[in-house]
Amino acid sequence: MLDERASPSARAARAAAIGALANELFDVVVIGGGITGAGIAREAALAQQRVALLERDDFASGTSSRSSRLVHGGVRYLEHGHLALVFESSRERRFLLSLAPHLVRPLAFTWPVYRGARVPRWKLRAGLSLYDALSMFRNTQRHHALSAREIETAEPALSREDLLGGARYWDAATDDTRLTLANALAARESGAVVLNHVTVTGGLRANGDTRLLGVRVHDVVGNVDFDVRARVVINATGPWSDATASLTGASTMQSVLGSAGAHIAIPRHRLGNNDAVTMISPIDGRVTFALPAGPHAIIGTTERVAHVGPEAIRATQFEVQYLLRTTNALFPNAQLTLDDVVAAWAGIRPLAVARAGVGGANAASREHAITRRDDGLISVTGGKLTTYRAMSADVLSRITTPSHESTSAPLPGGDFDSRDRLLHDARETVHDAAVAERLVHAYGSRWRSVWSYAQRDASLKHRLVDDLPYLLAEIPYAIERELACTLSDVLMRRTHVAFETRDNGRSASRRIAPLVATFLGWSERDVEREIAAYHVDASRVFGIDTG
Repeated sequence: MLDERASPSARAARAAAIGALANELFDVVVIGGGITGAGIAREAALAQQRVALLERDDFASGTSSRSSRLVHGGVRYLEHGHLALVFESSRERRFLLSLAPHLVRPLAFTWPVYRGARVPRWKLRAGLSLYDALSMFRNTQRHHALSAREIETAEPALSREDLLGGARYWDAATDDTRLTLANALAARESGAVVLNHVTVTGGLRANGDTRLLGVRVHDVVGNVDFDVRARVVINATGPWSDATASLTGASTMQSVLGSAGAHIAIPRHRLGNNDAVTMISPIDGRVTFALPAGPHAIIGTTERVAHVGPEAIRATQFEVQYLLRTTNALFPNAQLTLDDVVAAWAGIRPLAVARAGVGGANAASREHAITRRDDGLISVTGGKLTTYRAMSADVLSRITTPSHESTSAPLPGGDFDSRDRLLHDARETVHDAAVAERLVHAYGSRWRSVWSYAQRDASLKHRLVDDLPYLLAEIPYAIERELACTLSDVLMRRTHVAFETRDNGRSASRRIAPLVATFLGWSERDVEREIAAYHVDASRVFGIDTG
């Protein structure tokens, strides 16, 4: 047995949460621990509601961990006339830069314009001027035009053939998974009962009463069933919204259009980008991005109607080749091939059918829609990561008087004045600049809490993977403070190891499994079973489909 040091706090906390879920009457139960559900739970808890947040897998395990990792106004939405969405997104970007300055950071974009481009320089300048105006001129910086020579200086790896000039504008980068987790933790710290790896199996109703009174739940970890009673049930399960609605009662019509988008990660040195680059694909004129992500560059995204469910969605060979061909056209010296792809993944954007319009997924608005079923079930669909807070407030306004406290309350770790000071202190303490930067950007003011595990056990000062800046100390912290229950929780979501290693974390899963076991009480047989489960999960998320 490997459970001699098993953490009683993690198991006791989970047991206490299940006890509360089974025995209390909640004002609100939120189904779905993606960015929308976590945001709703936080808003409701700040509004003094008694809240339960239920996630069947792990927080952000669906679409919320497979985005472009941007908090952005949506410059490409201007072409489709979605001005209200751009205005709202720009406002929310400003809020999140303030509420989570460790997780949401300004990012400069270079947009090159070539002869014969679908978006000529005059149109780009006009669009970016409107972009600035819709942000009330309160973005990090206003856009400015760049000459061909200035673009060559800023991004020397870009193609110079037929380069006319372009522009630089600003949005923000984020860690999508940790932003979602921060909202779930904020909800818990404000009094909500928050639990992952619990599956909703049905709705609760009294005899002869059609009103929804709660949900039936199965705890995957403990293999027990219980009921959660609530005055209001909110369905925030994104691509699973229709399926969840069917579980809790008859669903009358499709409410979600699944739009699949793929990304690839490649070694950044192979591409040579300094900042983010906005690319117009020469293949079909679609706007794509090359985004800096530590030692890698993320290239994305594509868009197609999803013909499979969220559990089965993966990048296809066609999408990967499309992204490689698009990137090679603008970065000709890279000559990227499939061998350069460290990881490929896809997610499903849950576009509201009512907002989809006639243009299908490509032209569909990312605005959200909220419906209330006759039995009381409230469902929220559509939207995007950037606008989750506005969506959450809108949902909450349907059930209670909104609280203005959420506007100014920082997310966990966001209560600091100077990121530079945090980074200096972390470097002086940790003596590894890359690790210090990781700790501050992931945990903000709470980085010392992670480091405290390494101080108590020197073996936890080592890196989880030699060439990536993740500490072994993050593992017990993830389990005891952040509700991690599986190897996938640690390697795919509390860290990005799975996205940043060519075997998608498979070798790391075997390396860390004994350590995870000591904190979760796994036996040797459990360890082997969990490693096998991780391999299945990695294939499910990162496999590339033919087509």
